[in-house]
Amino acid sequence: MTRPSLLSFVGILGTAVLATTLNPPVGCESFSFASSPSRASATANKSRSNKWHPSNNNSDVSPLLRRKPTATQLQSSLSDNNSDVLEKISSELKELGDCTSLVYNYLSKPDKEVSVEDVVLACDAVGDASATDNESTKLYLDQFLSLRKKAHEFGRYHLLVKLLKSDYDAYVKTAEFLSPSRIDRVDLPNVQDVAFVDTKPDSDDDATKNSAAITGDDGLPLVADCELQDMSYNDSPLDKLLLSIFRNLVAENTGGVKSDTPGIKGLLEQGRQYMTQELPEGVTYADHTTAQHTMVKNTLGGLMTPVLPPFYRIFMSGIVPKLGTDYDGKQIGPWFYAPWLTSMVTPTFFGFLVGPSYPNRRSDGERGGLVVEKCKFLQESGCKGLCLHQCKIPAQEFFKEELGLELTVKPNFVTQECQWSFGESPLPPEEDPSFPTGCLVGCESRKAMAGRKSGAL
Repeated sequence: MTRPSLLSFVGILGTAVLATTLNPPVGCESFSFASSPSRASATANKSRSNKWHPSNNNSDVSPLLRRKPTATQLQSSLSDNNSDVLEKISSELKELGDCTSLVYNYLSKPDKEVSVEDVVLACDAVGDASATDNESTKLYLDQFLSLRKKAHEFGRYHLLVKLLKSDYDAYVKTAEFLSPSRIDRVDLPNVQDVAFVDTKPDSDDDATKNSAAITGDDGLPLVADCELQDMSYNDSPLDKLLLSIFRNLVAENTGGVKSDTPGIKGLLEQGRQYMTQELPEGVTYADHTTAQHTMVKNTLGGLMTPVLPPFYRIFMSGIVPKLGTDYDGKQIGPWFYAPWLTSMVTPTFFGFLVGPSYPNRRSDGERGGLVVEKCKFLQESGCKGLCLHQCKIPAQEFFKEELGLELTVKPNFVTQECQWSFGESPLPPEEDPSFPTGCLVGCESRKAMAGRKSGAL
């Protein structure tokens, strides 16, 4: 008897596996397999020596046990299976092509041709795609990846960006109309002038309180406090380390002003104590305001170490280093990537001061924006003076003077959001219509400064 070769064994085993896959065996057939003639002969002899074997009584054998897949049946099953697979792949590829075409159509639309109606239609398309993304769909791209919905969301975002670039006022009105009912606020390209809409209904008392003008004891108008729920901050080990270093630098640059209170509240106590301290004779409040800005800029410079500012000035702002040439100190930048890259890096290293933030677009629609979700510095201080003189103005001056990049910081006292726009020239606070006059209602610094000159803060 000739022994089967390895190749023939693999062929037999492959045929059995394929037959089992395409036409699953039933009952005792699951234990049988196609064999060589010698194996079949041995099996027949064994059947004759065992009278109880079902092969001795063909009338008792189920037709399912006698069924063997023929070559024609195998070929037909394989062909049907291949057709189903090819049809599914074709459908998935067609859906992928359709979604790619949608994205291209959104991106290729000229900025000046984008209208409010286009944005609304994109919102409708997102809603329709969401309604069809359920278990009844047979497409993997839609059922598990929601590709069509994401394509419309991507397109809607870029339509808003185009509208932001071409007509800022129309963008603001459109964003206020669609958010938050149809577009989440975090999905807007820019939120600095977009009014916040509280979805919770106000009581009659709240409505009266919000509509009434608020004035202080001196008769000057006050700015209403933020009424949104406070955010809970989870500081990382890096945040805690940077905050500790920053507080030590503040103590050094303020002549020893310290606080035993831990965390950000302790830092704010240091800042408030320094801002509201009694001034020596001959020192004006204008001088002290400048001293606050200088203190913060020196602290930021110390935090960045002597290495980072020169590196940033060269590779981000395009300032020629001192090489003994006629171009020393001249700025040929900032480089095109500087605002965008700065907005990507900043959330990691400034979260200890302002809390969570994420990149967005500037008011001109270009990359380089950053929005702080709910400023830690402003929430915990409740003081517009600290915000203005120990954050906004010194940060803007530090980036321009030390790093060579313009920066605009725009806090929103209603939501305590804060828009940072790298590469955008800031307006003076007195000329900025979005920066209100007067102290916040609950400001502790105002109470500490009671009886002093109104220009102190």
